[in-house]
Amino acid sequence: MAGPFTVSLRPMDADRVTEWAPGNEADYRESRIQAGESEAVAAAKAHESFEKFFPNGQALPTHRVFDIVADAGEGPEAVGYLWIGPQDDADPLAWWVWDVEIVESHRCRGHARAAMLLGEDVARSLGATSLGLNVFGFNTGAHDLYESLGYAPTAIQMKKAL
Repeated sequence: MAGPFTVSLRPMDADRVTEWAPGNEADYRESRIQAGESEAVAAAKAHESFEKFFPNGQALPTHRVFDIVADAGEGPEAVGYLWIGPQDDADPLAWWVWDVEIVESHRCRGHARAAMLLGEDVARSLGATSLGLNVFGFNTGAHDLYESLGYAPTAIQMKKAL
């Protein structure tokens, strides 16, 4: 871990969300492919998800998209992003971490942990009673982080290539 730093969440403005969303959709599609889905299925599911949560290129009013900003004394720098919001309309108090990512050159410094804790505070302040997430099986570093923060598996999907 690097020296002392502060981490904060800065809400993305509308222009930044418009710039960020297409790349995030592409990253989500690639993760689904890496997890074993066909390119066509992964593309369709990623597109469907972004059409639902980012109509007209902007997040739903109940969702929050943040830049994760770190400052180690040399001025604030965006080191990643966090997207949280209700999982579905049936239970608006059950929130979800839709995505969190730290820029590769800033990983393993505690930024994701700090951002997750700040995200929990935001969700709690907006009435959320739980915060869930999905982590792809290949992302072992994220598994370890989430478990250390108190997240526990609620379901595990498994697959074997034949």
